[in-house]
Amino acid sequence: MTQYNPSQAPSAVDPKKLWAGGAATAVVAALAAVVGLLVVRELLDVPMITPEILFGRSQAANLAVFAAAAALLATGLLHLLLVSTPRATSFFGWICTLATIAVALWPFMFDATLASKVCSAVLYLIVGTAIVSLLSGVARSASVPGPIVR
Repeated sequence: MTQYNPSQAPSAVDPKKLWAGGAATAVVAALAAVVGLLVVRELLDVPMITPEILFGRSQAANLAVFAAAAALLATGLLHLLLVSTPRATSFFGWICTLATIAVALWPFMFDATLASKVCSAVLYLIVGTAIVSLLSGVARSASVPGPIVR
C-alpha cells in the first residue's frame, strides 16, 4: 500500500503572491538596469548599447521600462508554466536563461567598441539573472498544496 505524501500532492498557484512577487521583481530589474547604466556610462565612461529610445528622451528610463517589462513578461510565462507544465520551474529557468543569453549577445551585432559591447552584455546578463533568480524564489512561495478555490 502506498502512503500519502503531502510533498507529492498536486500544487496550485496563489496568483496574488505570484504577481506581487513579479511586480517586486520588475522594480528590482528596473533599478538594476538604471544603476548598471550609471556605473557603465558615468563611472567607467563607456557608452551603453541600448534599444532605441521609445519612452521620453532618457536612456535610463528607456532601459528601466524594458527591464520591468521583461520581468512582467517572465512572470506571465512563469504563471502559464506553473498551471500547465510539470517541473515548471525547470522549464522556466531554461527558457529565461536562454532568452537572457540571447539579449546579452545582442550588443555584439552593432558596430561599437569592444568595451561598449562587453559592458552592455554584462549589464543585460545581470538584469536577466536577477529576474530569473527572483522569480524562481517567487514560484516556490506562490505554490501551495492542492487547488486554490476562490
